[in-house]
Amino acid sequence: MQLEYTLQIADNALILGHRLSEWCGHGPILEQDIAITNIALDLIGQARSLYQYAAEVEGKGRTEDDLAYLRIGTQFRNTLLVEQPKGNFGTTIVRQFLFDAFHFAFYQELCNSKDETLAAVAKKSLKEVTYHLRFSSEWVIRLGDGTAESHEKMQTALNDLWAYTGELFKASDADQWALENGIGVDLEVVKKFWEEKVSEILKMATLEQPADGWMQTGGKQGRHTEHLGYILAEMQYLQRAYPGQEW
Repeated sequence: MQLEYTLQIADNALILGHRLSEWCGHGPILEQDIAITNIALDLIGQARSLYQYAAEVEGKGRTEDDLAYLRIGTQFRNTLLVEQPKGNFGTTIVRQFLFDAFHFAFYQELCNSKDETLAAVAKKSLKEVTYHLRFSSEWVIRLGDGTAESHEKMQTALNDLWAYTGELFKASDADQWALENGIGVDLEVVKKFWEEKVSEILKMATLEQPADGWMQTGGKQGRHTEHLGYILAEMQYLQRAYPGQEW
């Protein structure tokens, strides 16, 4: 279960980092292009630390590269939110904000983990995620409370992505095991922060928070949207075509 829990955290960071990397060279302006690319690098760096630890926990001789590049889609444990297509810039910002608010509170709680390695990764990553949340929050407000067109695009993105947010707080067996053993995070505590932060920023952005309803889930159990398959086909191509390559 410890392996499963570590992979959940790592897979979220890797898949979202890959999604953000798709903006490299395509950002609306140079400054934001660089900012998003740097956030992608932060997330991939977090994923690398977690995969190294996951390989150690597993103890079967696999490496970080094996875990990132040689698992199939059903073996990934990321939430469905992070694998959604980048869409327009507003879609990326909304997705990023919804995840950042979760990620920040999650790492805050994980700093108290009895697992010294996970706690150390959380403490280091929290500095990065603090910036991520500030960046995405500011852009949600700027675009939501901007022009009529930017407001409409942000509201549409929010409506489309909202159904994927419930999974962030739905405890998997690994989540429950980790919490009971003092290793993991109480997702109810994270949810309380998330709800308050999201409500605050959406109000400032003049965006209407969608009503909670049926939520898309399954990512933590390896049931993904078709989008993950395309991500892995692109991300894993080099390693599968030319085995033994290293980061």
